[in-house]
Amino acid sequence: MCGIVGYIGNNDSKEILLKGLEKLEYRGYDSAGIAVKNDEGVQIFKEKGRIADLRAIVDETVFAQTGIGHTRWATHGVPSKYNAHPHQSTTGRLTLVHNGVIENYDLLKREYLEDVSFQSDTDTEVVVQLIEKFVYDGLEVEEAFRKTLTLLKGSYAFALLDNRNDETIFVAKNKSPLLVGVGEGFNVVASDAMAMLQVTDQFLELMDKEMVIVTKEKVTIQSLDGEVVSREPFTAELDASDIEKGTYPHYMLKEIDEQPAVMRKIIQAYQDETGKLAIDYNVAEAMNEADRVYIIACGTSYHAGLVGKQLIEKMAKIPVEVHVASEFVYNMPLLSENPLFIFISQSGETADSRAVLVAIKELGYKALTITNAPGSTLSREADYTLLLHAGPEIAVASTKAYTAQIAVLSILANVTAKYREQEMDFNLVKELGIVATAMEALCDSKDQMEDIARDYLSVTRNAFFIGRSMDYFVGLEGALKLKEISYIQAEGFAGGELKHGTIALIEEGTPVIALASQADVNLSIRGNVKEVAARGAYPCIISMKGLETDEDRFVIPEVHELLTPLVSVIPFQLIAYYAALHRECDVDKPRNLAKSVTVE
Repeated sequence: MCGIVGYIGNNDSKEILLKGLEKLEYRGYDSAGIAVKNDEGVQIFKEKGRIADLRAIVDETVFAQTGIGHTRWATHGVPSKYNAHPHQSTTGRLTLVHNGVIENYDLLKREYLEDVSFQSDTDTEVVVQLIEKFVYDGLEVEEAFRKTLTLLKGSYAFALLDNRNDETIFVAKNKSPLLVGVGEGFNVVASDAMAMLQVTDQFLELMDKEMVIVTKEKVTIQSLDGEVVSREPFTAELDASDIEKGTYPHYMLKEIDEQPAVMRKIIQAYQDETGKLAIDYNVAEAMNEADRVYIIACGTSYHAGLVGKQLIEKMAKIPVEVHVASEFVYNMPLLSENPLFIFISQSGETADSRAVLVAIKELGYKALTITNAPGSTLSREADYTLLLHAGPEIAVASTKAYTAQIAVLSILANVTAKYREQEMDFNLVKELGIVATAMEALCDSKDQMEDIARDYLSVTRNAFFIGRSMDYFVGLEGALKLKEISYIQAEGFAGGELKHGTIALIEEGTPVIALASQADVNLSIRGNVKEVAARGAYPCIISMKGLETDEDRFVIPEVHELLTPLVSVIPFQLIAYYAALHRECDVDKPRNLAKSVTVE
């Protein structure tokens, strides 16, 4: 969601801030702004819309060596210029950008700020006005900031400028991601390391309820009671070239095409020196000791978790439950005696999942994070981490992270099965290699996927995806991809469930996309297709080689039956991409959505 950047040094901050915000566009936003400070004071430029709209209003003649910037995804107040960040206090002395949600902002507003005339609808303005009140009452800005932080409930990442202090950016974090980047003669602030890779790859991770004093020469991390914390920087493991689109028109298409390479990278990353699949011994031991595994995830990661449940249960013979994080945290089920929790998150910053992690750690349970982001919050706070090795995923609609999650879950299941002395009748390394080759063939079938999108989805308002067994889970993901980037109302259903209510929605010409990759339910799903066709639906069957019939629209290369979701999802990804393209939608940055969901 929202993104923060900041710079203090010897160079002009404007372009560094704008480029940093452009690197954060993938997170989703509806407005953007920067505040830059020089001897003449603080100047603010902000605008509803894209970074390009912001660029158009920034005064290029202004030279300022300190500045902060922000991309906003609306939580409090509509998307607008007046709700865009940065926000200022009444006198203009203090300027603040903020990610997160302050849960008690209304209470603070009533208790401390009844006489203040507010210029926005945001919780952020309440914070900056509160800091100024404490300054007016006699505190220095640093102490006023600290006092304000102790009063806040909720999530936040802050960067604060004081118009009377040329030397400092004040920073704080709780539950929302924030890093400080270090350099020679400058320092930076960023929600995501990729925003500031242009100037440094050395970053300090910040912990919850820490406050940081950032100057161009020094970074001082403190606890809220003022105790100084010493911490060494880490090197961001990102290749700036991976973040560029190159010759691709959209990041989403680039990331779909990267899936075969990601698959091969995962195979290499999880092999030992003898060529056998291997994971950290402690992870295997934790899996072996668990009497039940609880997979916690959201959105696409949740769909990957549903596939992971089948892989773990069928290979390792451990019972698995899959839960939506936002529901689990408020309605925790009865847990087994010795559970292991697996958190799946592309970004490793998903707020709903982190809330569950905090809760189960308080109960003393072990946690494993599967993520694409080393050093992310979920990775740091869990006991163990398995990395996806997928490289940066920029498009809001996840593609390569989804298949990477399933691949890593299959390796986890396979290694655990061997650890538990379960017999395996196939070589997973070989089968994942076959998957990578099949992925390449599917990525080369773009013209056929575009034809399907044109034939079935060019004018429709809604569509259904149906499947059985693991095809049902892939159908859920296919429907999600279509709805989130093309805005077509799309739903995924278990084939047999249609006749229990949903078939009432079928009318003449309704697209029904059916997946048939599972031999044991092949005839059943084809029977469901006949049921909807008899009621006027326009069916499109995508099948696995060996199960195909003459009526099928597309045939997927054959892979091991347990691994079919890794390949069957690619046609759905491409169909969604072309459906969105034909409707002239913003493929990489769909409306109302954010890549990294850092608020509950």
